[in-house]
Amino acid sequence: MLKGISPLFSPELLATLYRMGHGDEIILADAHFPGNSVNNSVIRADGLKIADLLEAILPLFELDVYVNDPVIMMACVPGDEPDPAVENDYKAAIIRHVPDAPHITFIERFAFYERAKSAFAVVLTGETRKYGNIILKKGLC
Repeated sequence: MLKGISPLFSPELLATLYRMGHGDEIILADAHFPGNSVNNSVIRADGLKIADLLEAILPLFELDVYVNDPVIMMACVPGDEPDPAVENDYKAAIIRHVPDAPHITFIERFAFYERAKSAFAVVLTGETRKYGNIILKKGLC
């Protein structure tokens, strides 16, 4: 264990965040996300909630300030009702660590899957709330 580093980090996740460069994206995906179908770099974080991972990651991770959408969530499919608690929990973590972060952008489900194909990595979590998927784009430190 390292001092000052959240115990939620597996060695693989910490190394992945370290290896990412400016403009690379990481997906924090809910338990239902087809991670292995869309990306070859999948990290398991079973049992962990995405809001908790955001609290661990954001103190170490600079968001990209050169784009309009460094934080992206999957939009609900028409006919589904979003759970506002999901976005609110994520926003709270983001604002706590990146007070000037832009608003979360939402993209359509299949556009999200396409974006995931080119992500640096997909972290499959234990998040069970629908539409809990989020993309973080890394910036310069």
